[in-house]
Amino acid sequence: MELNKVAREQQIAVFGGSGSGKTVLLSSFYGTSQEPRFISKSLFNVVADDSAQGLRLHQNYLGMKRAGAVPPANRFKGESYSFSIKRKKSGASKAKKAGVAEDLRLIWHDYPGEWFEQEPSGDTEAQRRVETFKSLLNSDVALVLVDGQQLIENDGHEERYLKSLFSNLRNGLIKLRDDVVGDKGRLVTFPRIWVVALSKADLLPGVTVTDFRDLVIEKGGEDLVELGKTISEFAEAPEAMSIGEDFVVLSSAAFDAGSIDVEKRVGVDLILPLAAMLPFSRHIRWAARFAKGSKVAERLTYVAAPLAVTFLGKITLPGPLGLLQRVAGASALDKLADMSQGKVHSVHEQAKSRHDFLTAVLSGFQLDLDAAEDKGVLSRSLK
Repeated sequence: MELNKVAREQQIAVFGGSGSGKTVLLSSFYGTSQEPRFISKSLFNVVADDSAQGLRLHQNYLGMKRAGAVPPANRFKGESYSFSIKRKKSGASKAKKAGVAEDLRLIWHDYPGEWFEQEPSGDTEAQRRVETFKSLLNSDVALVLVDGQQLIENDGHEERYLKSLFSNLRNGLIKLRDDVVGDKGRLVTFPRIWVVALSKADLLPGVTVTDFRDLVIEKGGEDLVELGKTISEFAEAPEAMSIGEDFVVLSSAAFDAGSIDVEKRVGVDLILPLAAMLPFSRHIRWAARFAKGSKVAERLTYVAAPLAVTFLGKITLPGPLGLLQRVAGASALDKLADMSQGKVHSVHEQAKSRHDFLTAVLSGFQLDLDAAEDKGVLSRSLK
């Protein structure tokens, strides 16, 4: 198995109550990537694989930017969006000459909040909910949006909103479980990293990710634990999961009366780095705990392998566990999963100088996550 040829496809599932800002967040993510300033400074272009979806998202973004119009909610319609992260047509690529796959893609799954809050109208809708949920099972990262507006409206009694949010999500998952898991037993492939995200953070100026994390744990900790138990019932080897241990602060724009400042966004640029890099070090560590031949270890290593190849170079191995044997040692883990910020920066600069697109992009993602922690926007699990 030549791991250099493995495509790098990252998938992220986004959950949140109705009106929590999922459509605005997605529109801001894509619209920002189409701005000349982003294009000029970025190493890559973001291209919507479905042109109609891309046009609609860009239209939403321009409506916010120029007319102060909030995009219409995507009610009762689960949808997936695929974005190709394409290398700019400039400079020679040593990675490409070496035969390394340069494909990088983000698939964004949007699960409607109404489906966790209301009963299906009939068998057709119930089946659509199941099929939509099944479509996001290949995601390694899930975002659970906590609505900043709801926190304000429940000021002093935030536990009411958090209990409702986490309980609705938990009960919705319980209803889906039999149809999703069925008689197959627990799933090997399932989102294993669940990040709690504050949406509409512009409404809560000055709130850091530590403030947000402490509020969620203080006012909704027990309900978050119960949600974690339910999520764990879907996956084989639930010990290889982190649920409610990562937190991020997100603001799609600054919303004022009659105007929306899309330049004042927070955390939106972390969506790609979160989807690409969080599974990397976690999956290597988790996989090392399992016996050789374990299906869970194979799956975890399969996810981490392309990123390991990016940093280690060309590797031809008999299978994914061959890579696990190579990277499970302390020195390799230090190099791959525990790179210091200085080492990552050095890798990033060297990759840019030799036009190694993937290494430059992925090391840049790691630097983005490190910077977000320094700025109080992101808090990562220590697992």
